[in-house]
Amino acid sequence: MQFNLSQKERMLLEDQKSHEQLCIDKYTNYASQAKDPQLKQLFTNHASIEQQHLNSINQLLSGQIPQMGQQQNSNQNQQQTVNSNQSAGMCGANDAELCKDLLMTEKYVSGAYNTTIFECRDTNVRDVLNHIQKEEQKHGEAIYKYMESKGMYNVQ
Repeated sequence: MQFNLSQKERMLLEDQKSHEQLCIDKYTNYASQAKDPQLKQLFTNHASIEQQHLNSINQLLSGQIPQMGQQQNSNQNQQQTVNSNQSAGMCGANDAELCKDLLMTEKYVSGAYNTTIFECRDTNVRDVLNHIQKEEQKHGEAIYKYMESKGMYNVQ
C-alpha cells in the first residue's frame, strides 16, 4: 500500500529514525559494557528489536506500510524474563548507570512517538507507530523490572 507523507510527517519520521539509530547504538554499546550476562542479553535483544523499528521507519519514509506481524512474533521470542532471585552482586556498579540511561532514553523515545502518532494523517501509519511505541514501552518495562530485581530501582 502506497501513501504520501506531508512535510511535517516526513520531518517527524526522520526524527524517529535518528532516535531509533541512537537506541541501536546505545543498546549495542552498553551490551558490550554490561557486567551481568542477563543484562548483556537484554540489551542485545532490545538492539535487535530497535533495528526492526528502524527498518519500519525507513519503509514508512519510502511510502510503504511495513508488515507488523513478523515483528510481533520476533518481539515475543526475544522478550527477556527477569529472575528476581539473582543477587545485585552479579552486576557491576556501571550496570545501574547503563540501565538508568536507557530507561530515560526509552521514556523520551516513547513520548516522541506519541507526538508523531498524533501528527500522522494515515491510520495505517498511526497503527505502525503505535505498535513501535508499545514495544518501546515494553523495553522500558523490562529495564525497570531488571533494575527493581537487582535493587537498583526502589518504588517508594
